[in-house]
Amino acid sequence: MNNIAVFCGSSKGFHTIYVNEAINVGNYFADNNICLVYGGGKIGMMGAIADTILEKKGKVIGVIPGLLKHEEVAHKKITKMIVTKKMSKRKVKISKLVDGYIILAGGFGTLDELFEALTLGQLGIENKPIGILNTNNFFDFTLKQLDVMVKEGFLKQANRDMLLVSDTIEDLIKKMENYVAPKLGKVVNMVVNK
Repeated sequence: MNNIAVFCGSSKGFHTIYVNEAINVGNYFADNNICLVYGGGKIGMMGAIADTILEKKGKVIGVIPGLLKHEEVAHKKITKMIVTKKMSKRKVKISKLVDGYIILAGGFGTLDELFEALTLGQLGIENKPIGILNTNNFFDFTLKQLDVMVKEGFLKQANRDMLLVSDTIEDLIKKMENYVAPKLGKVVNMVVNK
């Protein structure tokens, strides 16, 4: 786990517990020589985690689509900034750079990135660990929805189990280091290997 993508809000939310957790993750990354790969922003939780790592001389790589690269958003002090033409290209670039994904509190963009990573894992395109840091039970309803999908036959339990969950960064990283991707079913194998 040398390079980890963190997806989180470009806002800090209404409660300091979320930004404090982002700072905690930043400290953990810096103290354990983990490179942060993220959306390249200087605002919200994204900015908090990046700034924390940079203060400790850690490594931060931003991947930002050109349409978002303006003064108010793009972080100017990170180790490296990669600019892509489209949001979809940004996701591909991040995927190529990282060993795993961590999701912190956020909005639509955060959930989009979470489910894209899960879909890549479900299809066997990637075998990287995906972890949710469930600060303040933020993701409880998301996790409950996944359980409903299993119960109603729209998601296999093995795929539901791909998503690692913890409320501490230390425990989440341990789970990620021990992650074993599920075996692909015959139908998925046929589709992926065509």
